[in-house]
Amino acid sequence: MPQTSRELVRNCLKFDSPERIPRDLWLLPWATQHFPEEVKQLEARFPSDITKPVAVYSRSALVEGDPYKAGQYIDEWGCVFTNLQDGCIGEVRNPIINDLADWQQVKPPYEILPDIKELAREKVNRFCHETDLFVLSSCCPRPWERYQFLRGVENAMVDVLEPENGFLDLLKRIHEFYLTEIEFWVSTDVDAIMFMDDWGSQSNLLISPHYWREFFKPLYRDYCNLTHSHNKFAFMHSDGQISSIYADLVEVGVDAINSQLFCMNMKDLAKQAKGKITFWGEIDRQHILPSPDPQAGRDAVREVAEHLYNPAGGIIAQFELGLGANPATANAIFEEWEKIH
Repeated sequence: MPQTSRELVRNCLKFDSPERIPRDLWLLPWATQHFPEEVKQLEARFPSDITKPVAVYSRSALVEGDPYKAGQYIDEWGCVFTNLQDGCIGEVRNPIINDLADWQQVKPPYEILPDIKELAREKVNRFCHETDLFVLSSCCPRPWERYQFLRGVENAMVDVLEPENGFLDLLKRIHEFYLTEIEFWVSTDVDAIMFMDDWGSQSNLLISPHYWREFFKPLYRDYCNLTHSHNKFAFMHSDGQISSIYADLVEVGVDAINSQLFCMNMKDLAKQAKGKITFWGEIDRQHILPSPDPQAGRDAVREVAEHLYNPAGGIIAQFELGLGANPATANAIFEEWEKIH
């Protein structure tokens, strides 16, 4: 019998020779708004092997608006996002903690977590048992990004350099909430826990690797240790140029990393991580996915395969169909991945 999607992804992560390269398509609402028929055809022809379960969170009284609509959106932490167009997520312009001395005012949204855990767990487990897809948790801890949402980007950068002024206290408060959130998800039958933080600019890490290793690496180690202690896989996303911490992500136990490969030297990434971690995409969103020439997508796949493909596993064919993306190029990308053996 052919391997199920769950088996394909698990074998890929364990370097146990999946029958084909697993697929994972990320869709921003912008894509379905602008190319509804093309998106349907793409999903029908190349269905994803990865999914997320039904919602089990409660709605916070703080939440207002729609994160994917133009205008203002307030999330469960009270952070205010301003969005200029439909179909994507906006940015926080005005932090809610202007003075770090007020860090204790931050109240993590424990109220959104399942209040009756047994019923929520049963609902998630039923979903997992009724699908052959590989199931990622619906949580997504993001300690650095959450810190920036609360304090603002510029303030956050300064706080890292002056940790004695409350930086570590606020970071700990955020981290403790995320650990509590993960504790629920590892008690379910999902296959993997996902977390994220966008750490790279176009050319460098946002902070020095020294400070990253001192303050943030231990947080991701905690997430991975908790995840692995319940026999789940650890998936992480991080945008930008993050090659300076790739080996660290391998070390702490990340099983699959979604990163912008085309911001980095793939030959260098192969030396650091090939055969040790699964490259969970992705294809360049700035130049390749918007290209009117589908050949650009095919060439990109060949470049990734040349440096990072391993017949035993370690590659998930993933990309995001978002702002400006060309559906014809997206089709070509998946077509080309099917030719890689």
